[in-house]
Amino acid sequence: MPVSEICNREVVVIQKNESVVDAAKLMRKHHVGDVLVVEDRAGIRIPVGIVTDRDLVMEVLAVELDGACLTVEEIMEQEVVTIQEGTGIFEAIQYMRQKAVRRLPVVNNQGGLIGILTLDDILELLSEELLALSHLVRREQQKEAKIRS
Repeated sequence: MPVSEICNREVVVIQKNESVVDAAKLMRKHHVGDVLVVEDRAGIRIPVGIVTDRDLVMEVLAVELDGACLTVEEIMEQEVVTIQEGTGIFEAIQYMRQKAVRRLPVVNNQGGLIGILTLDDILELLSEELLALSHLVRREQQKEAKIRS
């Protein structure tokens, strides 16, 4: 299954010249732990950075900076790790582990943003699949018990 089938297509985005406070407000409004920083290049939204709730705490609050005076560009992770939309789920899991990230922007062949894949998305998919398998095993056990009695 490609990541494009389970990624969230409604990505919260921000421009790099906006304030850190604006980023925090977007996270709160949309109940997310990150905002993706994008640039518009020939009509294509290209991911150029990411700001997480942890970035806000570690880079702004913990060092007592004024978030209204800082831009997103000043605290964003600039080496944003992306994944192609056709990549399989298990490859994505390995890639997330290798890169030590919990969020992967999903891009098309032109590098344009189409969604975001999070650790939560993967855990939800895996738990649904495990639940389906456990139901299958239970049905088989019940069927076998019925045959034996």
